[in-house]
Amino acid sequence: MFNLKNRVAVVTGASSGLGRQMAIAFAKQGASLAILARRKDRLESVKKEIEENGSECLAIKCDVTNVENIKLAAQEIENKFGKVDILVNCAGSAKNNGVLNMTDEEWNFTMDVDLNSVFYVTREFAAIMKKNNYGRIINIASMYGMVGNMAMDTIAYHTSKGGVINFTRAVASELAKYNITCNAICPGYFETELTRDTLKTPEFTSYMKATVPLGRYGCEGELNAGAIFLASNEASYVTGAILPIDGGYTSV
Repeated sequence: MFNLKNRVAVVTGASSGLGRQMAIAFAKQGASLAILARRKDRLESVKKEIEENGSECLAIKCDVTNVENIKLAAQEIENKFGKVDILVNCAGSAKNNGVLNMTDEEWNFTMDVDLNSVFYVTREFAAIMKKNNYGRIINIASMYGMVGNMAMDTIAYHTSKGGVINFTRAVASELAKYNITCNAICPGYFETELTRDTLKTPEFTSYMKATVPLGRYGCEGELNAGAIFLASNEASYVTGAILPIDGGYTSV
């Protein structure tokens, strides 16, 4: 089960963190990869890791907030592989602030990177999937798209990820007739470049232990099983699902 041999997977935000982890996990299941991010040097390092696992990999520098960048990347990937079977929208960032103090610039930055980009990327690659009557779209949202929080003010992030969740449901409904599924994963507290400084503080660690039933942060690789499942043939009847991988945070 869950063999991705002969599948082509596109992963955005693949130069580090959760995107890198999922790209390498797909390679280990036999998929060919196209990895996208802004930092080409980091992408080349991930490409090497993927090729060491025996999979073909195309690394493309791409700003997912730039529609022209995305169109060119999609064309290059289709030219090379002839198809796209799996898309993981993982690229993301955020400016943290509360509703009373957030600036327009902070709000717009977060919306562009975390919500608008998911639309832009999905639009291009779903068009390729439609040609082959097959696709698996996986959007990386957040448990913060499902709930609020009292640990930190990050109103735009909550809003953008909530948007990704209902975007996922809408795309699932719209594209089902083309045999394209669309699901979302909602990670909890995982340590990455973007979260490390926050998660490592004693104050936030105490908050986590009080609110996460499993009592710990997510570990590297613990998102991969969910992504592999949703990307697989076996998940053919799963669409519009919202999967929290959060240690139980959203269950209480």
